[in-house]
Amino acid sequence: MHYTGTVWRPPYEAGSLLLEVAAGCTHHRCKFCTLYSDLPFRYRLTPLETVEADLREAQQRINDPLARLSAQLQGISPLAGPRRVFLVGANPFALHLDRLEAIARKIREYLPSCESIGCFSRVTDVAQKEDGQLRALRALGFDGLSIGVETGDGEALAFMDKGYGPEDIVRQTRRLDQAGIGYNFMYLTGISGRGRGTEGARKSAAVFNRTNPKLIGSSMLTVYPESGLYQEIQAGRWEEEGELEKIEELKTLLEHLEIPVYFATLGASNVVWVEGALPKERDRMIRYLEEVCRSGSEADLRRYRTTLPHL
Repeated sequence: MHYTGTVWRPPYEAGSLLLEVAAGCTHHRCKFCTLYSDLPFRYRLTPLETVEADLREAQQRINDPLARLSAQLQGISPLAGPRRVFLVGANPFALHLDRLEAIARKIREYLPSCESIGCFSRVTDVAQKEDGQLRALRALGFDGLSIGVETGDGEALAFMDKGYGPEDIVRQTRRLDQAGIGYNFMYLTGISGRGRGTEGARKSAAVFNRTNPKLIGSSMLTVYPESGLYQEIQAGRWEEEGELEKIEELKTLLEHLEIPVYFATLGASNVVWVEGALPKERDRMIRYLEEVCRSGSEADLRRYRTTLPHL
């Protein structure tokens, strides 16, 4: 299989076949992001010939007679075809409809077991597609998009140069709802800055309560020296939230979310781990975060943050 740079995928896509169709990010301006800084280019499409070669390799692996014989001799089930394919790249949903259609048809050709196709998407990627195009993509199997909305705090979105506002989140996810395409949100605890964490959480909950994500996955902001946000801090234009403030922000978000959704802290950036179904498990999760705030040490929590080598 062919991959370029570090491969990023949500934890819940661990069982999916990872297929690179693009590398880098079309936006590449978010001040906090360093995920694709190791690439010598901003964004690049993977040639369809390479995509097809990767699919052929995956197919051969599944149908390898030696692997099947080995499984039979060991009394275990042979390797089954993947039920889901996750397209690798910062936001493959930005690709033109004809390109995504071609990729989906190749997936069906080589991996008929595949039932759905997922990928990362920006809010603006959805906006660039017409309603009929979204319905066509759903018919081709696209479902369960992972959208890094980060926050519903308009001030934070503007400062971080995300390229959209809170109302865009609501407007575009409603279009996904109408097309039948499910989606998950990525929330970034700490993005509103020192002294504004709980305010950002309340604003985010107000926005999210008007949408229908299947899951909200939260990570905690970690500022690296190579990021644009680090330069803003050095210039005195932005201050990072403390670790306890980030936990208070997380608790506030849970308190104000009214939609039925699965919530989980995802990834190594989180100094605390909490997950559960809302609203059923809200009280349990909040009690845990309250206990962390009572007994946790800012210095100990900060030590974890400053020794985190990468996300």
